[in-house]
Amino acid sequence: MTLAYAFIGLGHLGGNLAASLLRNGFAVTVFDRDPAAVARLVALGATAAASPAEAAARAGNAITCLPSPKVSDAVLAGPDGLLQGLPAGGTWIEMSTNGRDEILRLAALASKKGIETLECPVTGGVHLAAAGKITALVGGDAALYERHRPAVEAMCAKSFLMGPVGSAAVIKVITNMLAFIHLVAAGEALILADQGGLDLAQAYHAIVASSGNSFVHETESQLILNGSYDIGFTMDLALKDLGFALAMARESRVPLMLAPLVNEIFQVGRQEYGGDAWSTKIVKLLEDAVGTELRAPGFPAKLEL
Repeated sequence: MTLAYAFIGLGHLGGNLAASLLRNGFAVTVFDRDPAAVARLVALGATAAASPAEAAARAGNAITCLPSPKVSDAVLAGPDGLLQGLPAGGTWIEMSTNGRDEILRLAALASKKGIETLECPVTGGVHLAAAGKITALVGGDAALYERHRPAVEAMCAKSFLMGPVGSAAVIKVITNMLAFIHLVAAGEALILADQGGLDLAQAYHAIVASSGNSFVHETESQLILNGSYDIGFTMDLALKDLGFALAMARESRVPLMLAPLVNEIFQVGRQEYGGDAWSTKIVKLLEDAVGTELRAPGFPAKLEL
């Protein structure tokens, strides 16, 4: 039997994930503070609810994709939160990025109400979410994962069960940390290519075919060369995720060197361009310092498959 889901958080990422559920025949009840985001999903076949609690009560299971642990806490445990609507035996699937301690705390709150938790943050970018080709990193009971696997696979092309709740938070923090390090490195590579007099389009393609390639270069460098920087992910979100990585390192007494430096660079980027600026715009710090723009024809303003 196909399960029904409430979906809370219809931003750049969540809206695409909810749309994938609808395309695959799932009944979805949605809530978001942005009426336009709700309207987009209702136009695709979703049902709107007046609160997370109402959405959860209608569906029996709930998925969240939210911008911060503070918001996740409010949506789960607030006065009109999911725990006020989810029935005992229901499942909360958390697709937001949280630290391990936070998801364990929230899962414990849910457990007291008889609600099971499956953490399911995703990685790969908004453009892959739009096509249902993003990757899920799952933490939770294996049987619970199997129960909800049809929904996970409707949203994601790949999924990896990492272990119990908390495990997915660890790997998600690691993958995001790597992505931000790679982004800064890609910017430094492109600025050196520019100052070396190279055709930037040729330099881009040469790097893609080289041992220095990365997923971030293949994707985000295109947006830099276009000048849109439009990755759908902000400086504030990058710093939130880097903060998780640094906290994990402190707790584990791991003397990271690159991540703290990249965190400092993003702090400067937020100061210069604002927390709502796209994270890819971090490369503009180099452009401004050198007095150039890293531009080449033929690259998209948004990522395409």
